[in-house]
Amino acid sequence: MNVAPSGPPRVVWPAELPGYRVEFGRAAPMVLDCGATLGPFTIAYQTYGTLNADKTNAVLACHALTGDQYLMGIHPVTGKPGWWEHMVGPGKPIDTERYFVICANVLGGCMGTTGPKNIDPATGKPWGLSFPVITVADIVRAQKLLIDHLGIDQLFCVTGGSMGAMQALQWAASYPERVFSAVPIAGAARHSAQNIAFHEVGRQAIMADPDWCEGDYQSHDKVPHRGLAVARMAAHVTYLSEAALHRKFGRNLQDREKLSYGFEADFEVESYLRHQGSTFVERFDANSYLYITRAMDYFDLVSEHEGVLANAFKGSKTRFCVISFTSDWLFPTSESRTIVRALNAVAANVSFVEVKSDKGHDAFLLDEVEFFKTLNGFLDGCAEHRGLKRP
Repeated sequence: MNVAPSGPPRVVWPAELPGYRVEFGRAAPMVLDCGATLGPFTIAYQTYGTLNADKTNAVLACHALTGDQYLMGIHPVTGKPGWWEHMVGPGKPIDTERYFVICANVLGGCMGTTGPKNIDPATGKPWGLSFPVITVADIVRAQKLLIDHLGIDQLFCVTGGSMGAMQALQWAASYPERVFSAVPIAGAARHSAQNIAFHEVGRQAIMADPDWCEGDYQSHDKVPHRGLAVARMAAHVTYLSEAALHRKFGRNLQDREKLSYGFEADFEVESYLRHQGSTFVERFDANSYLYITRAMDYFDLVSEHEGVLANAFKGSKTRFCVISFTSDWLFPTSESRTIVRALNAVAANVSFVEVKSDKGHDAFLLDEVEFFKTLNGFLDGCAEHRGLKRP
């Protein structure tokens, strides 16, 4: 077993994370938006279900900021169910008896895909902050190399929530002929100033941790666990709604009958956030958090298309289903409506559903019946048009 660098909390990682890995860019490095080139680099991914003979049933599920390729089954590091366990599997909306589901750890990640914690072949040392800054478009370029490697000419569907929605939109804009249908969930066509601000708070918390060591903490056998935990705590608040927090915690005290008049976790919600922070440190790399949040901040399909979002989808034959949640204030419904208006402006095939939910942004990860029915119905319609048989 491999043990992560010292400094509480510690995490024991499997000697080899399960799943598939493929190397790209050795002969021809990939050119990134920042102007740098990257190669060789590795993409780690998981697949679920069976690819049919004509390779027309592939679904690319794109994970969000803190997700990874383990979307169902037991996660090899945390021991908890995968992040989309409610959505993907036999008989579920993304039915693995009907579809071949692919999920890749994003470029810059820390679950097997090349990122800042990996070794720079030019130096023999961890990349750290010398890793090139990446964008959502770079992440999608790397995913395209994987899809090419798997011999899939056209994905039946690309979907995901939050940053996953950004990837779905980027796929549809960059490679429309490769995407039969796209389902961006709880997302936006560009990152808002508010969301950039929240990310900056998290990044500054990490960089203020003395154990961050200017990004070179691996060489010093340290982990900036305090800063990363605070970053996670701050971000996690944005994933919830006031109603969800009140329903779950209210002003309930944590394991006590009266206030302590101190700064321990008097309230259940404080204890919950501290737990979220400490467990996150056990599975995520601090520099990856910096790089991936920056990729989200830079995402802007509007500026990439002469200031007109509709230009991103001009002439597209992709079928779209845009989904939002009523209580999501991180990526509110207004952002989804902007996408829908742009698609309507170019006469794209688009449907839109705002799901009533009080669970906030995280609703796309939770057991939401209306959400499941919406996605299941859309995929069923697309599958019938594509000639994909039911299991």
